[in-house]
Amino acid sequence: MRRLSTTEADFDARLAELLAFESAQDPQVDAVVAAILADVQARGDAAVLEYTARFDGVSAKSPGELEIPQAELQAALGRIPAARRAALEAAAARVREYHEKQRAASWGYTDADGNELGQQITALDRAGLYVPGGKAAYPSSVIMNAVPAKVAGVGEVIMTVPTPRGEKNDLVLAAAAICGVDRVFTIGGAQAVAALAYGTATIPQVDKITGPGNAYVAAAKRRVFGVVGIDMVAGPSEILVVCDGSTDPDWVAMDLFSQAEHDELAQSILLAPDAQYLDAVAASIARLLPEMPRRAVIESSLAGRGALILVRDLDEACALVNRIAPEHLELSVEDAQLLLPKIRHAGAIFLGRYTSEALGDYCAGPNHVLPTSRTARFSSPLGVYDFQKRSSVIRVSPEGAEKLGGIAVELATGEGLPAHARSAALRLRGKG
Repeated sequence: MRRLSTTEADFDARLAELLAFESAQDPQVDAVVAAILADVQARGDAAVLEYTARFDGVSAKSPGELEIPQAELQAALGRIPAARRAALEAAAARVREYHEKQRAASWGYTDADGNELGQQITALDRAGLYVPGGKAAYPSSVIMNAVPAKVAGVGEVIMTVPTPRGEKNDLVLAAAAICGVDRVFTIGGAQAVAALAYGTATIPQVDKITGPGNAYVAAAKRRVFGVVGIDMVAGPSEILVVCDGSTDPDWVAMDLFSQAEHDELAQSILLAPDAQYLDAVAASIARLLPEMPRRAVIESSLAGRGALILVRDLDEACALVNRIAPEHLELSVEDAQLLLPKIRHAGAIFLGRYTSEALGDYCAGPNHVLPTSRTARFSSPLGVYDFQKRSSVIRVSPEGAEKLGGIAVELATGEGLPAHARSAALRLRGKG
């Protein structure tokens, strides 16, 4: 891992280089995705069947064969080991409890002129959940996306998950059963995003698509935004650890590994005001890395985008946190609560030495779908609010029409919109 210090003359340039990530869409990927989206939009189920056979090696005579019935989800739930089922159920329960506190209620008030003003909160009719398949299975993604949708009151949750060569993962199906997913289709890639966005004869159109995926899925989500809503276009996973130098170096090293093992482009950074502590963490990394099953991925990630950064003090560390705006932030210090008010930009904040980021990934309760690539400056974790929408509610009284009408007439006339002005003026007493 590279070593940096904020006292170095070229620190700003080196930090900018470290954080740089080319998020622009690969033209070749984008071209392939554009063609798939157009084809599914034009040919519907037939195109979905062709792409599923081509990319996943799954042949079906009709799209209905690609839907997993509820009985099969329940069967998967019954097949998984009891301890793993209990873990899934416990995680889902904790995530549900947390997200229930996010549920917003409609509100309103009456002003001095008798006008009734407010906001009506309603859930989306239908949400689409994309779950990755193939090399890895992510039941946690099912929980983190489906639970807030259900808590929000979404009418129907449609899940798509690729099953390469027809291999279905029982953990993913069991998670869908636990979370109450309504329908599950074994399709993936850009064709799944297209089917959810445009709808086919078999797969219903949704209002919003959430969930992670590869470059083709990300490109497809970016392209269909506007036709449907999306959660975000996420980049590689990130962790930033701020440590005062007293946490066990092995703990911090493993926390850095926990994100580095995702893929070679993941980013793991440690900030500390103690050079000897950075040395100790570096030694832990060197000692622990050879025993990691995903050693090659971790090694590549740490070498390419990881860093150990020496800061002057914890105040400077907090300033750097806000500059980096990480997806995951661990404040591994004696009194993390003192630092919390200084943090403005982070997707999820983990307070104290015992709060490992891994717990947030699975079962702490908050959502693990988080903004990456510095988008925590203006974005938030996935939540119930992503599956609800707000409508303004206005009821104007006769007295209010008189008072507000005069204001509206003046402003509409100033903007050169006479029909607006006349519409308001017609409701003025003795005018119009």
